[in-house]
Amino acid sequence: MKSLFTLALSAFLLSFFASCKKDDASLGSTSTPTVSELSSDIANRWFDLSLQMTQTSAGFSPPVAARAFGYLGLTLYESCVHGMPGYKSLQGKLNGLNAGTFPTPPTGPIHYGLVANRAMSIATLALYKSATLENVERMLTLERSIRDELSAGLSDEVVQNSIAYGDEVGSAVIAFSQTDGQDWAIFSNFLPGFALPVFEGAWKPTPPAFQPPLQPYWGNVRTFLLQNSNVLPAQPPAYSTAPVSVFYVQSTEVYTTGKNLSSEQKVIAQFWSDDPGKTATPPGHSISILKQVLEKEKSNLATAVEAYARLGMAQHDAFVSCWKCKYQYSLLRPITYIQANIDASWTTLLTTPPFPEYTSGHSVQSAAMAEVMTSLFGDGYAFTDRTHEARTDIDGKPRNFGSFSEAAQEAAISRLYGGIHYRFGIDAGLEMGTRVGKNIMAINFKS
Repeated sequence: MKSLFTLALSAFLLSFFASCKKDDASLGSTSTPTVSELSSDIANRWFDLSLQMTQTSAGFSPPVAARAFGYLGLTLYESCVHGMPGYKSLQGKLNGLNAGTFPTPPTGPIHYGLVANRAMSIATLALYKSATLENVERMLTLERSIRDELSAGLSDEVVQNSIAYGDEVGSAVIAFSQTDGQDWAIFSNFLPGFALPVFEGAWKPTPPAFQPPLQPYWGNVRTFLLQNSNVLPAQPPAYSTAPVSVFYVQSTEVYTTGKNLSSEQKVIAQFWSDDPGKTATPPGHSISILKQVLEKEKSNLATAVEAYARLGMAQHDAFVSCWKCKYQYSLLRPITYIQANIDASWTTLLTTPPFPEYTSGHSVQSAAMAEVMTSLFGDGYAFTDRTHEARTDIDGKPRNFGSFSEAAQEAAISRLYGGIHYRFGIDAGLEMGTRVGKNIMAINFKS
């Protein structure tokens, strides 16, 4: 059932966008550029807003955020694909996305920048149900600003055709998203009634908050690729408290590393922590890296469309596969093991998040990012990550990387420095993420 806020906002939006009509239908041109002739600025501005909204909207845990980025990427792609010669709709290629799901362009002239702008506004509003009124206003302002910029000199026919088609595309993607069962995921992060497994080495709520497990059923969420729902690693090492066991040895590594952190290791742990509420979460960090690369390269919209679609879907599928693994094994966190078996007074640099250990979500999503970005922009692509340069609560100064893989490796090992993961959970997560990314890159966007 729609909330009063949603109904009121919908009425306001209808009124707002009705006012967007050009005053004189007899003026303007029907000649429009191809998607490759447009700047990636359109896409970058929308994803920049989505990063802000992820940080400031209630309920946007990492899995929920990754889902939003996935559907926003799909929206951007489907809004532009018919203006990209050689590219095809992803209907029939994605899990549950049947032919005929999305509309075809109108017979009259359209401007694909305007189509994308409108579709992204529809999808963003629907995906960010907990957005503050301030963020809703930002969204409306962005939509109108881009529309005014792009519609200058165009006929009323082109503008209205484009907005109408964008409405259809955005609405169709959202309708598809609603069939994955997580349309209201922002309200289901914690399920107090979930029965925790009981066995030796099982996960337990961790200090200081001792929260219930976050999104325990997320592993059942529909992935964009069916095969990504079954990307699982080998079993973790057998639980043991014997000092010669792999489990004890790797727990000791977390313990000794945490007690002897260098200044650089602390910086790395905090730079990649990407805590919900403070940042756009780990998948948002990956989206931020893509945005920075597109801006650095002055990429066109066609490049951005494919990149955001592939990375968004990879992030979503990475978190689903990781969460499936986490709750399949329900392995205890280092802080629980170490305090019980090595040092009862030991604490971590970072707060342990409220869900099982195996595998590392940071590892899975960052490896998926590296696989997608390397495929799109090349191996050995050097870049500077400025995601946190405006922060004052940590040392967020830009970090330089010689490749996307190097960045993923650092993001992964940061969880050992933070006391969050064992090395075996990190390594297995990197392997999982690489497989997820390869599967996404295997989607043929052109046939």
